[in-house]
Amino acid sequence: MSDTERQTRSHLMRKFQEHGFHPRTHLGQNFLIDLNIIEFVVRNAELNSNDLVLEIGAGTGGMTTFMAREAGHVISVEVDRDMHLLASDAIAPYDNVTLIRQDALKNKNTFAPEIIEEINRRLNESPEMSLKLVANLPYSIATPVISNLVATEIPWSRMVVTIQYELGLRMQARPKQSHYGALSVWLQSQCDVEMLKQLGPTVFWPRPKVDSAIMKIVPNEKHREKIHDRAFFQDFIRRLFGFRRKFMRSVLVGMYRKQLTKQDVDDLLSEMDLSPTLRAEQLDVPTLVALGNRFQTRLTSPE
Repeated sequence: MSDTERQTRSHLMRKFQEHGFHPRTHLGQNFLIDLNIIEFVVRNAELNSNDLVLEIGAGTGGMTTFMAREAGHVISVEVDRDMHLLASDAIAPYDNVTLIRQDALKNKNTFAPEIIEEINRRLNESPEMSLKLVANLPYSIATPVISNLVATEIPWSRMVVTIQYELGLRMQARPKQSHYGALSVWLQSQCDVEMLKQLGPTVFWPRPKVDSAIMKIVPNEKHREKIHDRAFFQDFIRRLFGFRRKFMRSVLVGMYRKQLTKQDVDDLLSEMDLSPTLRAEQLDVPTLVALGNRFQTRLTSPE
């Protein structure tokens, strides 16, 4: 393995010195410098020639080159001009990497259309390929990137990502736990979520002020099929958990005051034997899915 692929602290510092710029921590530029961790991420992605990899945050291209040796093709996205320059140098020997310089997100709820177009183009050209998100995600965009990919109709098969440790706790949280919220429910209603490893700040340069985690997320079609309307359900749980400490009945009455009466809400809760004094954070994922389905049906098929 060449020194360019060994993304050590000294190597990166030398590279930055040569080009005359510095990491921009406000963009989440904390680079993995532990080769064992990079290999761990790529190994758990289980890449092969039928995989199309999406990497958000190419950084200096250290992980990109690892994936290019295993995957059929890598689409790597980097918004920062300086990092794009370094990543371009790193991936030069590989002809199966598309490096795109732009923000991966159009807004917090939507991927940039250029990214979706490139993914769809590759998948249409090679229908045997499946998409995997494998990345050292910038902390500031980790939630929308993961949540939005789950929301798309793109046939993705796995995510293996490094994110902030606290976010990892939120993803796999259970009812009544402090981290349990809309993101927990959204992911667990459609995926199997597993924390593979907790990472301290020392495996990154510059060192972040918090711990990180490597998460593996795999689609669970049996769970997903139980949701009648995923767009409705996503909005339903976001609004419901926006007032997580309030009684669920009062939140639901407020959410649908223009479409449903208080009695309608009481009836829907009664049908599921749910007390009006329950809070959303007390309900497990299957119950919330069933509740969302009932409201969706009632709102789209009024009596």
